[in-house]
Amino acid sequence: MNDILIVLCTFPDLGKARETGTALVESQLAACVNLIPAVESIYRWEGQVETAAEVLAIFKTTTEVWPRFESRLRELHPYDVPEIVALKPEQVSESYARWVGESVV
Repeated sequence: MNDILIVLCTFPDLGKARETGTALVESQLAACVNLIPAVESIYRWEGQVETAAEVLAIFKTTTEVWPRFESRLRELHPYDVPEIVALKPEQVSESYARWVGESVV
């Protein structure tokens, strides 16, 4: 059964993204994380349109681990309102799904 979640989350810098990603993988709440630096974000915050250079983190976890994953990510994240968006993929290769499932507890 496919219970994988792909979680998108932006960070203010590579150091914080790496620190958070490492903590979540080490604690087995995420199987892995991809860090994509040099993302430009344009958003509305407190009535103003803002732009910021950010790092996009793409986490792989499971629906079973999701509540603990989300809670820990919120604890580690420096933003007041972090972007935490979980997507359920329609199709995942069987071997990759098995690896993700075996990598989180």
